[in-house]
Amino acid sequence: MAKGIREIKRQIKSTQNTRQITKAMEMVAASKLRRAQEKTEAARPYSEKLREVVASIASSGIDASHPMLEKRPVRKTAYLVITSDRGLAGGYNANILRRVSNELRDRHSSPDEYILYVIGRKGRDYFRRRGIPVAETVTELSDAPSFADIKAVAARAVKDYELGHSDALYLCYNQFVNALTQIPQVEGLLPMEPVSFEGAVQNYEFEPSPAEVLDILLPRYAETLIYKAVLEGKASELGAKMTAMGSATKNASKLINEYTLTYNRARQAAITQEITEIVAGASAAQS
Repeated sequence: MAKGIREIKRQIKSTQNTRQITKAMEMVAASKLRRAQEKTEAARPYSEKLREVVASIASSGIDASHPMLEKRPVRKTAYLVITSDRGLAGGYNANILRRVSNELRDRHSSPDEYILYVIGRKGRDYFRRRGIPVAETVTELSDAPSFADIKAVAARAVKDYELGHSDALYLCYNQFVNALTQIPQVEGLLPMEPVSFEGAVQNYEFEPSPAEVLDILLPRYAETLIYKAVLEGKASELGAKMTAMGSATKNASKLINEYTLTYNRARQAAITQEITEIVAGASAAQS
């Protein structure tokens, strides 16, 4: 019985240590989530101003044709998939990877019909294990990624579309709603729909010409939308981690309570047995 009690005490201590770790990870994720939300808010004005300028060109009545605006027969589709580098984030990675896998299975009959660009080690390893080639990968992103961190993969995806290596580009990421809810999204990015801007559009003077400015702005605007999706994904990842670690902390507390109850019962049984043995010994001695 003593050995059983010692084992239960070790389980209680081990679970208490685990609870301390998960509680600390929950608090760290909550702190990083606030910063990620602030970074997303800070990036919004730049995206909106680009959208306004592009909308101004589109509404000026000029003939501003561009490969990123023209729809063409889709022979090869590109997907930019945003995942995390590490786990312990609940269903964050599994949900988006399952959604992408379903898209690939439903839309395509052969890997020759699509190209994958992946952000995050989890996504890269997932596709590698299944023998699916990945054209470009970015890993080891910080919890507050900058545009420079993802510019290479964003520029590669956009440039491949401009050069005709792909005929459609989809963004695959988890849309952040709140810490409890992240929605897997597969959104079409290219070809771009006609850009509109809510509110009054400013009149700009373009130099050298609106069409040439559009040639520069459209790829930059597409890359900005990719960066915005990365920030959404990072906020979703941190929210999922906070929720997962919070659940782990609650489960650890529940286990500790159960182990403590079992320990108290075992200790009470041991004491009762000792008292019974003493009484039996005393009775035997008197007789």
